[in-house]
Amino acid sequence: MVSSHSNQRAPIRLEGIVERVVFHNPDSGWTVLKLESSDHEIVGAVGKLPGVQAGEALRLEGRWQRDPKYGRQFQIDSYTSLEPASLKGVERFLAGGGLPGVGPATANRIVRQFGDKTLEVLDSEPERLIEISGIGRVKCARIAKAWKEQRLARDALIFLQQHEVSAALAVRIVRHYGDSSVSVAKNNPYRLAEEVSGVGFTLADRLAQELGLGHDTDERAAAGLLYTLRRAAGDGHTFLEIGDLIERASTLLELSVERLGTGLDTLVHRSAVVRRTIAGHDTAAIAALASSESAIARRLRRIQTTAAAPAVSSVDGALDWWRSRQGLELAPAQDLALRTALTEKVMVLTGGPGTGKTTLLKGILDIFERKRLRVLLAAPTGRAANRLSEATGSEVKTVHRMLEFDPHTARFRRHAELPLEADLVVVDEASMLDVPLAHALVDAVPDTARLLLVGDVDQLPSVGPGKVLQDIIASKRVAVARLEDIFRQAAASHIVVNAHRIRRGEVPTAERARPDSDFFFIRRTAPEDVLRTLKKVVGERIPRQFDLDPKTGIQVLTPMRRGLLGTENLNRELQELLNPTGSVARVGGHLRLADRVMQTRNNYDLDVFNGDIGTVVGSDEGGRRITVSFDGRRVAYEGPALDELVLAYACTVHKSQGSEYPCVVMPIHTQHFVMLQRNLLYTAVTRARRLVVLVGERRALRIAVSTRQEGLRQTALRTELVDGDGP
Repeated sequence: MVSSHSNQRAPIRLEGIVERVVFHNPDSGWTVLKLESSDHEIVGAVGKLPGVQAGEALRLEGRWQRDPKYGRQFQIDSYTSLEPASLKGVERFLAGGGLPGVGPATANRIVRQFGDKTLEVLDSEPERLIEISGIGRVKCARIAKAWKEQRLARDALIFLQQHEVSAALAVRIVRHYGDSSVSVAKNNPYRLAEEVSGVGFTLADRLAQELGLGHDTDERAAAGLLYTLRRAAGDGHTFLEIGDLIERASTLLELSVERLGTGLDTLVHRSAVVRRTIAGHDTAAIAALASSESAIARRLRRIQTTAAAPAVSSVDGALDWWRSRQGLELAPAQDLALRTALTEKVMVLTGGPGTGKTTLLKGILDIFERKRLRVLLAAPTGRAANRLSEATGSEVKTVHRMLEFDPHTARFRRHAELPLEADLVVVDEASMLDVPLAHALVDAVPDTARLLLVGDVDQLPSVGPGKVLQDIIASKRVAVARLEDIFRQAAASHIVVNAHRIRRGEVPTAERARPDSDFFFIRRTAPEDVLRTLKKVVGERIPRQFDLDPKTGIQVLTPMRRGLLGTENLNRELQELLNPTGSVARVGGHLRLADRVMQTRNNYDLDVFNGDIGTVVGSDEGGRRITVSFDGRRVAYEGPALDELVLAYACTVHKSQGSEYPCVVMPIHTQHFVMLQRNLLYTAVTRARRLVVLVGERRALRIAVSTRQEGLRQTALRTELVDGDGP
């Protein structure tokens, strides 16, 4: 039995035969169907039912609800698949569309021939189908094969669901292993965690213990070690020292060092993990991550050393042309950076706000385009791509779109064998590139092209594993132009000045007496007082004083999701404050019409991306289908896609990377002690264009400014760039 979610009231039981499947999502199992109940009433039912087909007998548990458009429906919480209870049920089941060449007429002939032995014949003697008029040997073999696959898949789904594997994961497992699904799950469920996306060690370990496979086994040790490395990758590391890995895994698994050592040997033998010496330390890394870091270093060296035609015939002439065209004089650092960009094959351009990165980038683009050279611009996220497009007036794509990501195969169409058609590839917000994405990027850059990485190295590193931009700069194997001087116009902004103070480890200053300032710190101590003041600032003071719409012009950023000042509670509080009367847009959910929402993962089918922010503008089908406007483009959500939306009145600083907002309001409190870091505060402040308001403790502000943890990620790219030999 599958349990979708709990209900405080006792569930209602309903039995019947599936009359028709109205809608079915094969990935998630989300299904809308018509059911003929045991008292012959046709009712609508909705829920997660993987693999269900017309004619199937089901026992459902759930509750009745009334849909504004479709009326009374049964919301399915769990279900059990039953054998058809009558010959009519068997006939309808066979004609349900799951067997090739078996329609209503053929199903009727099969049931007439075998009667109440029909299912037994199909299971044990399918060759007897040849006795049926119209079924020859070829058709008989096709039906028998399809029946076996269908029964095995159904048995696997039922087996997995009985062990509380979600519908979506059960479908994914059966798709991966086919008729071996039950065998794999019973004999070595840890393979599921290693080979099927989304399963995870915790689920596989629970399944193993339920099946009595033992606690102290090599398979469990190997799976637990791999899980430990993946958790470390989630924290940004691309490897762990062996001693650290064994200690972490021992705490998690409660296994001996000897058993874990054997498990590690198993992973190395399987080529799932790589052991190597880095800076004199014995380390272990997930093979794919180690391979990607090595490949990034090799590709950068190859691009650097491959000859290409000069970008311009005269660097001085190109600079003179652009300076006269713009009517400006470049600062010495800018002049040097522009010269470097015109002469080096690979370059990093980094610097904080107000240092002229965008001006310099425009100069590079103008010169390359005047020479009719092919330029591609990209950024890791859609919002970052839009920002760069607005700043340069050029077309900018996400890195995934530039590399032509195929969501169905989860692969990029552009790679070394089919490289990008470009003379210059520019990637903005390069601090957001993790190791896998950076690998895919450099793999697709032609050997003869130039690569320009633009980013602020003092911001938070990527959400994914690695610190690519930092490691490239630290290796000193790639040309780097760092802009540090703040230009006079930018120096008038306290946002810019304070961002640079934070970068240098100095506490930002805030002018209390000047109402026209763009940077404020409001001192509050108790978390409840911080929350109360934050709501007043967002709901009243900023809209009144700065004429900003609190729904679209103000973004609350916070270090964490949990706690009184985390995103979850702040979103509830701010929704009630800013959108208290909106009608509910999702049955049993928390979204309302006019709510500010965020997309939480890349969805290439809907053309929306992780971090995109929109507004709920419509709802129908009882909230199971809603419409969200992203900068004027309307996107319809239904079924599992609804779970990709969260409230966005407040979001984490990590989620804000690559974005920019008119105003940023941030609670800063020792309640978030573990996350109070310099680069986090710096990133939050640099997201604002017009106004920053910090609300909280002076002590928390000092802790954040003085705490540097960005160097604690264990990564190997710098070592690969320094010690690597040859392309």
